[in-house]
Amino acid sequence: MGLLDGNVAVITGAASGIGKGTAVRFAKEGAKLALADIDYEPGEALANVINATGGEAFFMPCDVSDAAQVEAFVNAAHAKYGRIDTVFANAGINGVWSPVEEITPEEWDLTMNINLRGTFLTVKYAVPFLKQNEHGGSILITSSVNGNRTFSTVGASAYSSSKAAQVAFMKMIALELGRHKIRANAICPGAIHTNIGENTQQRHTDAIGIAVEMPKGSPALHGGQGEPDDVAAACVFLASELSRHVSGVEMYVDGGASLLR
Repeated sequence: MGLLDGNVAVITGAASGIGKGTAVRFAKEGAKLALADIDYEPGEALANVINATGGEAFFMPCDVSDAAQVEAFVNAAHAKYGRIDTVFANAGINGVWSPVEEITPEEWDLTMNINLRGTFLTVKYAVPFLKQNEHGGSILITSSVNGNRTFSTVGASAYSSSKAAQVAFMKMIALELGRHKIRANAICPGAIHTNIGENTQQRHTDAIGIAVEMPKGSPALHGGQGEPDDVAAACVFLASELSRHVSGVEMYVDGGASLLR
Protein backbone atom coordinates (compact mmCIF):
# COMPACT_ATOMS: atom_id res chain seq x y z
CA MET A 1 0.00 0.00 0.00
CA GLY A 2 1.35 3.40 -0.98
CA LEU A 3 0.47 6.82 0.38
CA LEU A 4 -0.96 7.80 -3.01
CA ASP A 5 -2.84 4.65 -4.00
CA GLY A 6 -5.78 5.65 -6.21
CA ASN A 7 -4.45 9.19 -6.62
CA VAL A 8 -4.29 10.68 -10.12
CA ALA A 9 -1.57 13.32 -10.33
CA VAL A 10 -0.91 15.88 -13.05
CA ILE A 11 2.70 17.11 -13.16
CA THR A 12 4.13 19.82 -15.42
CA GLY A 13 7.85 20.22 -16.02
CA ALA A 14 8.06 16.48 -15.49
CA ALA A 15 10.92 15.55 -17.81
CA SER A 16 13.79 16.49 -15.50
CA GLY A 17 14.84 17.72 -12.07
CA ILE A 18 12.20 18.15 -9.38
CA GLY A 19 9.36 17.18 -11.72
CA LYS A 20 11.03 13.93 -12.72
CA GLY A 21 12.02 13.07 -9.16
CA THR A 22 8.50 13.70 -7.94
CA ALA A 23 6.95 11.67 -10.76
CA VAL A 24 9.12 8.67 -9.88
CA ARG A 25 8.32 9.02 -6.18
CA PHE A 26 4.59 9.44 -6.79
CA ALA A 27 4.57 6.31 -8.96
CA LYS A 28 6.25 4.32 -6.18
CA GLU A 29 3.53 5.53 -3.80
CA GLY A 30 0.82 4.25 -6.13
CA ALA A 31 -0.26 7.35 -8.06
CA LYS A 32 -1.33 7.31 -11.70
CA LEU A 33 0.47 10.06 -13.57
CA ALA A 34 -0.17 12.53 -16.36
CA LEU A 35 3.19 14.08 -17.25
CA ALA A 36 3.83 17.22 -19.30
CA ASP A 37 6.95 19.00 -20.44
CA ILE A 38 8.15 21.02 -23.41
CA ASP A 39 10.93 18.43 -23.96
CA TYR A 40 9.39 15.42 -25.69
CA GLU A 41 12.08 12.73 -25.65
CA PRO A 42 13.00 12.76 -21.93
CA GLY A 43 9.35 13.09 -20.98
CA GLU A 44 8.29 10.13 -23.08
CA ALA A 45 11.26 8.12 -21.79
CA LEU A 46 10.22 8.83 -18.18
CA ALA A 47 6.66 7.63 -18.82
CA ASN A 48 8.01 4.48 -20.45
CA VAL A 49 10.27 3.73 -17.47
CA ILE A 50 7.41 4.22 -15.00
CA ASN A 51 5.14 1.94 -17.03
CA ALA A 52 7.86 -0.70 -17.38
CA THR A 53 8.44 -0.80 -13.62
CA GLY A 54 4.85 -1.37 -12.56
CA GLY A 55 3.52 2.18 -12.51
CA GLU A 56 1.01 3.90 -14.76
CA ALA A 57 1.84 7.10 -16.63
CA PHE A 58 1.43 8.90 -19.91
CA PHE A 59 3.32 11.87 -21.33
CA MET A 60 2.12 14.78 -23.42
CA PRO A 61 4.32 17.61 -24.74
CA CYS A 62 3.08 20.95 -23.46
CA ASP A 63 4.19 24.58 -23.35
CA VAL A 64 2.64 25.75 -20.09
CA SER A 65 2.48 29.36 -21.28
CA ASP A 66 0.05 28.31 -24.04
CA ALA A 67 -3.52 28.15 -22.74
CA ALA A 68 -4.77 25.79 -25.43
CA GLN A 69 -1.95 23.31 -24.83
CA VAL A 70 -2.45 23.32 -21.06
CA GLU A 71 -6.20 22.86 -21.38
CA ALA A 72 -5.68 19.97 -23.81
CA PHE A 73 -3.20 18.30 -21.46
CA VAL A 74 -5.42 18.57 -18.38
CA ASN A 75 -8.45 17.36 -20.34
CA ALA A 76 -6.43 14.41 -21.66
CA ALA A 77 -5.44 13.47 -18.09
CA HIS A 78 -9.06 13.47 -16.97
CA ALA A 79 -10.21 11.61 -20.07
CA LYS A 80 -7.66 8.85 -19.48
CA TYR A 81 -8.10 8.34 -15.75
CA GLY A 82 -11.60 9.70 -15.07
CA ARG A 83 -10.44 11.99 -12.25
CA ILE A 84 -7.69 14.33 -11.09
CA ASP A 85 -6.65 14.42 -7.43
CA THR A 86 -3.30 16.21 -7.36
CA VAL A 87 -2.03 19.05 -9.52
CA PHE A 88 1.69 19.80 -9.37
CA ALA A 89 2.39 23.07 -11.22
CA ASN A 90 6.13 22.60 -11.38
CA ALA A 91 7.27 23.84 -14.80
CA GLY A 92 9.56 26.85 -14.63
CA ILE A 93 12.73 28.54 -15.82
CA ASN A 94 15.42 30.69 -14.25
CA GLY A 95 15.40 32.96 -17.27
CA VAL A 96 17.81 35.88 -17.58
CA TRP A 97 19.68 37.22 -14.56
CA SER A 98 20.94 40.70 -15.31
CA PRO A 99 20.86 44.30 -14.06
CA VAL A 100 17.27 45.47 -14.21
CA GLU A 101 17.94 48.12 -16.84
CA GLU A 102 19.41 45.49 -19.16
CA ILE A 103 16.58 42.97 -18.96
CA THR A 104 14.48 43.30 -22.09
CA PRO A 105 10.68 43.35 -21.86
CA GLU A 106 10.66 40.13 -23.88
CA GLU A 107 12.99 38.40 -21.40
CA TRP A 108 10.87 39.58 -18.46
CA ASP A 109 7.70 38.36 -20.16
CA LEU A 110 9.19 34.95 -20.98
CA THR A 111 10.02 34.32 -17.30
CA MET A 112 6.60 35.51 -16.16
CA ASN A 113 4.74 33.62 -18.87
CA ILE A 114 6.30 30.28 -18.00
CA ASN A 115 6.60 30.60 -14.22
CA LEU A 116 3.48 32.57 -13.31
CA ARG A 117 1.10 32.34 -16.26
CA GLY A 118 1.96 28.64 -16.60
CA THR A 119 1.07 28.05 -12.95
CA PHE A 120 -2.20 29.94 -13.33
CA LEU A 121 -3.19 28.04 -16.47
CA THR A 122 -2.39 24.64 -14.95
CA VAL A 123 -4.49 25.40 -11.89
CA LYS A 124 -7.30 27.08 -13.84
CA TYR A 125 -7.98 24.11 -16.08
CA ALA A 126 -7.59 21.50 -13.33
CA VAL A 127 -9.81 23.10 -10.68
CA PRO A 128 -13.15 22.11 -12.28
CA PHE A 129 -12.06 18.47 -12.13
CA LEU A 130 -10.81 18.77 -8.54
CA LYS A 131 -14.19 20.20 -7.56
CA GLN A 132 -15.88 17.05 -8.86
CA ASN A 133 -14.13 14.95 -6.20
CA GLU A 134 -15.99 14.29 -2.97
CA HIS A 135 -12.69 14.49 -1.09
CA GLY A 136 -11.42 17.54 -2.98
CA GLY A 137 -7.76 17.46 -3.93
CA SER A 138 -4.35 19.01 -3.62
CA ILE A 139 -2.62 21.76 -5.60
CA LEU A 140 1.17 22.03 -5.33
CA ILE A 141 3.22 24.85 -6.81
CA THR A 142 6.99 24.91 -7.16
CA SER A 143 8.08 28.32 -5.98
CA SER A 144 11.53 29.06 -4.48
CA VAL A 145 13.34 30.50 -1.50
CA ASN A 146 14.20 33.34 -3.90
CA GLY A 147 11.63 36.08 -3.70
CA ASN A 148 10.07 34.64 -0.54
CA ARG A 149 12.86 34.25 1.99
CA THR A 150 16.04 35.38 0.24
CA PHE A 151 16.66 38.35 -2.04
CA SER A 152 20.38 38.05 -2.61
CA THR A 153 20.40 36.23 -5.96
CA VAL A 154 22.06 38.97 -7.96
CA GLY A 155 20.19 39.97 -11.11
CA ALA A 156 17.28 37.59 -10.62
CA SER A 157 14.58 40.26 -10.36
CA ALA A 158 12.28 38.63 -12.92
CA TYR A 159 12.73 35.14 -11.50
CA SER A 160 12.29 36.21 -7.87
CA SER A 161 9.25 38.31 -8.72
CA SER A 162 7.61 35.34 -10.44
CA LYS A 163 8.36 33.09 -7.48
CA ALA A 164 6.97 35.58 -4.95
CA ALA A 165 3.84 35.97 -7.07
CA GLN A 166 3.33 32.21 -7.14
CA VAL A 167 3.13 32.16 -3.34
CA ALA A 168 0.63 35.04 -3.32
CA PHE A 169 -1.46 33.19 -5.91
CA MET A 170 -1.30 30.02 -3.81
CA LYS A 171 -2.54 31.82 -0.71
CA MET A 172 -5.43 33.40 -2.59
CA ILE A 173 -6.65 30.11 -4.04
CA ALA A 174 -6.16 28.28 -0.74
CA LEU A 175 -8.98 30.36 0.74
CA GLU A 176 -11.04 30.43 -2.43
CA LEU A 177 -11.02 26.65 -2.82
CA GLY A 178 -11.07 25.55 0.81
CA ARG A 179 -14.84 25.09 0.88
CA HIS A 180 -14.39 22.52 -1.89
CA LYS A 181 -11.90 20.56 0.24
CA ILE A 182 -9.10 21.57 -2.13
CA ARG A 183 -5.75 22.29 -0.51
CA ALA A 184 -3.16 24.63 -2.06
CA ASN A 185 0.46 24.82 -0.95
CA ALA A 186 3.82 25.91 -2.35
CA ILE A 187 7.13 24.11 -2.26
CA CYS A 188 10.06 26.52 -1.91
CA PRO A 189 13.29 24.66 -2.71
CA GLY A 190 16.74 26.04 -2.10
CA ALA A 191 19.86 24.59 -3.71
CA ILE A 192 18.62 21.37 -5.31
CA HIS A 193 20.87 19.42 -7.66
CA THR A 194 19.05 19.73 -11.01
CA ASN A 195 19.99 20.92 -14.49
CA ILE A 196 17.95 24.14 -14.38
CA GLY A 197 21.10 26.20 -13.91
CA GLU A 198 22.37 25.09 -17.31
CA ASN A 199 19.64 27.18 -18.93
CA THR A 200 20.24 30.30 -16.85
CA GLN A 201 21.50 33.32 -18.78
CA GLN A 202 23.60 35.70 -16.67
CA ARG A 203 24.70 39.07 -18.04
CA HIS A 204 26.82 41.62 -16.19
CA THR A 205 25.58 40.56 -12.75
CA ASP A 206 28.98 41.51 -11.31
CA ALA A 207 28.20 45.13 -12.22
CA ILE A 208 25.34 45.22 -9.71
CA GLY A 209 27.91 45.33 -6.92
CA ILE A 210 26.15 43.18 -4.32
CA ALA A 211 28.45 40.68 -2.66
CA VAL A 212 26.95 38.04 -0.38
CA GLU A 213 29.45 36.61 2.07
CA MET A 214 28.34 33.30 3.54
CA PRO A 215 29.76 31.72 6.70
CA LYS A 216 32.63 29.36 6.13
CA GLY A 217 31.04 25.93 6.12
CA SER A 218 27.25 26.13 6.05
CA PRO A 219 25.57 25.01 9.30
CA ALA A 220 22.45 24.02 7.36
CA LEU A 221 21.41 20.40 6.91
CA HIS A 222 23.63 18.72 4.30
CA GLY A 223 25.40 22.01 3.77
CA GLY A 224 22.22 23.40 2.26
CA GLN A 225 22.53 21.06 -0.75
CA GLY A 226 19.52 18.90 -1.61
CA GLU A 227 18.35 16.36 -4.17
CA PRO A 228 15.13 16.21 -6.21
CA ASP A 229 13.93 13.34 -4.01
CA ASP A 230 14.07 15.65 -0.99
CA VAL A 231 11.50 17.86 -2.68
CA ALA A 232 9.55 14.83 -3.89
CA ALA A 233 9.17 13.60 -0.31
CA ALA A 234 7.60 16.91 0.70
CA CYS A 235 5.29 16.68 -2.31
CA VAL A 236 4.16 13.19 -1.30
CA PHE A 237 3.14 14.56 2.09
CA LEU A 238 1.23 17.48 0.57
CA ALA A 239 -0.48 15.27 -2.02
CA SER A 240 -1.53 12.61 0.50
CA GLU A 241 -4.22 12.61 3.16
CA LEU A 242 -1.48 13.17 5.75
CA SER A 243 -1.81 16.86 4.88
CA ARG A 244 -5.63 16.98 4.93
CA HIS A 245 -5.57 20.06 7.20
CA VAL A 246 -2.57 21.83 5.63
CA SER A 247 -3.31 24.61 3.15
CA GLY A 248 -2.01 28.07 2.31
CA VAL A 249 1.53 27.16 3.38
CA GLU A 250 4.91 27.69 1.74
CA MET A 251 7.17 24.77 2.66
CA TYR A 252 10.90 25.52 2.51
CA VAL A 253 12.99 22.57 1.36
CA ASP A 254 16.52 23.88 1.76
CA GLY A 255 17.90 22.36 4.94
CA GLY A 256 17.47 25.72 6.66
CA ALA A 257 20.10 27.37 4.46
CA SER A 258 17.97 30.39 3.60
CA LEU A 259 17.81 31.34 7.30
CA LEU A 260 21.39 32.54 6.91
CA ARG A 261 20.49 35.27 4.44
